[in-house]
Amino acid sequence: MHLTAPATGQIEAKPRRDADGMAVASFILGLLGLLVLNLFLGPVAIVLAGVSLWRGTTRRGRACLGMALGVADLVVLFATMQFTDTVSWSL
Repeated sequence: MHLTAPATGQIEAKPRRDADGMAVASFILGLLGLLVLNLFLGPVAIVLAGVSLWRGTTRRGRACLGMALGVADLVVLFATMQFTDTVSWSL
């Protein structure tokens, strides 16, 4: 999505840049969520990846990886909850 500036007629690339930033953030948060706060960081990574893909990011690979890592965060949390009978886990 490109917006034109009213006075100059130039194309503004801010929405695409925001989507690229969200894709990178989803990857980083998903990766970090494997270690700490996976109950919080997993869903945030999934949402950021989905929004960045919806906005048309040029970093589709990072967004998909962020989404996969967010799902992996929740899977790790669920698996450790089953094995330890707690809502959290530690290294």
